[in-house]
Amino acid sequence: MKALVYRGAGEKAWQEVPDPVITNATDAIVRIDATTICGTDLHILKGDVPAVTEGRILGHEGVGTVTEIGAAVEGLAVGDRVIISCISACGHCAYCRKQVYSHCLAPEGQSGIGWILGHLIDGTQAEYVRIPYAENSLYKVPATVTDAEAILLSDILPTGHEIGVQAGKVKAGDVVAVIGAGPVGLATIATAGLYGPSRVIAMDLDANRIEQARQFGATDGVLSSDAAWRDQVMALTDGLGVDVAIEAVGIPATFAAALDIVRPGGVVANVGVHGKPVELPIDRLWIANIAITMGLVNTNTTDTLLKLVEQHKLEASLFVTHEFTLDEIEEAYDVFGRAAETKALKVMITA
Repeated sequence: MKALVYRGAGEKAWQEVPDPVITNATDAIVRIDATTICGTDLHILKGDVPAVTEGRILGHEGVGTVTEIGAAVEGLAVGDRVIISCISACGHCAYCRKQVYSHCLAPEGQSGIGWILGHLIDGTQAEYVRIPYAENSLYKVPATVTDAEAILLSDILPTGHEIGVQAGKVKAGDVVAVIGAGPVGLATIATAGLYGPSRVIAMDLDANRIEQARQFGATDGVLSSDAAWRDQVMALTDGLGVDVAIEAVGIPATFAAALDIVRPGGVVANVGVHGKPVELPIDRLWIANIAITMGLVNTNTTDTLLKLVEQHKLEASLFVTHEFTLDEIEEAYDVFGRAAETKALKVMITA
């Protein structure tokens, strides 16, 4: 088969690789019908994720068709159309029993790390992929849900919902700021609306992204390149600051911005993947009674979000702005990597 292979920082290649095979009784083989590119994949290509070694097939999102199942797999059959979760979970270890699937203790990849696809084992940017712990890592797709909708449930909708909205404790009447209106930030904005905030403020350097954010539920937008950006946020909060500041970029400046606008007693929820340390001015923050959260998605709300997508309570298909075929995946990376120019949100790459 062919797959996109990581060749070291800044290097990748669409090339022939061996077909995946069942190696454990809990595995399944899935033929990829659609995959996509995540901001984390761009971080990998920059060299920000040293655990990804040369020769690794990239990608941790996908929708596909089951072509083979291991002897111990129940509840799935050849021919099933499935969402591939970005988190692989055995379902039996101490963390999985607590629904902390992101730290599954099973040995595949590395014990204690649930994100293994395209990270510690070969991923989904390929014609076929082996899925460990298939019963707990694949979700059947209702016939009425399209690939363009289902692909968003692999990663960004659960990530925005769990690590941004739920961890941020968004509740009815809150003022929420989401810093970074890229795909994960927009997923955070979309799922925040489920909890009834009074305002959702989209913040970004790109005016186009702020405009796009409005169709996902943002009530207000602030261009963070404006010298008066903080004053504009404060003006939307009666001068007190936001109840929840959600960082969805992964650089020190945006984390610092979240700390600058959260009100006493509020929450800063970090969603972005950081490649560098950030400064924490605890000397002024300790007295403000704020909470800071961060984490890797558990995907424990995927089933719930799938129901909301199926009923069009979440319009997931709005995220897909560009479509390519697998043979065009390198072009897809170029378009996604230049999102400010191309206005790309999510790119869907089909077989």
